[in-house]
Amino acid sequence: EESDRLTGLRRGADDYVVKPFSPAELVARVEAVLRRASPPDGTADPIRHGDLVIDPSQRIVTVAGREVALTQLEFDLLAFIAARPGQVFTRDHLMEEVWGHSFFTDTGTVTVHIRRLRAKLEPDPEHPVHIETVWGVGYRFRA
Repeated sequence: EESDRLTGLRRGADDYVVKPFSPAELVARVEAVLRRASPPDGTADPIRHGDLVIDPSQRIVTVAGREVALTQLEFDLLAFIAARPGQVFTRDHLMEEVWGHSFFTDTGTVTVHIRRLRAKLEPDPEHPVHIETVWGVGYRFRA
């Protein structure tokens, strides 16, 4: 049920498998987790936007010099959009690129993760300065 999936995601789950599921779906989800868990290549420069600093090689995010605790998936989502400032991403595109699959039909999980990122990063999550909603389309990291 959708309410169960949303509750799980709001409590920190990175993904949610609904029965029945196919073996191919399970494999794709495990591969996505493993891909996110693989060590960074260490070559990416920190991304700076105002008082926000994202260090992809160390997987550290700071706001005004204070380290912010993010889940692995929150970091991956933030790093993906921040590396492409100004580019608009649909929820489906983010599901494909960050979660690693597009067949997960509930793109509401993207909305939940963006909301959690804003709560952790933005001085006023209701008026974000870093992650902008492009109504009817998706999200973009402000350049």
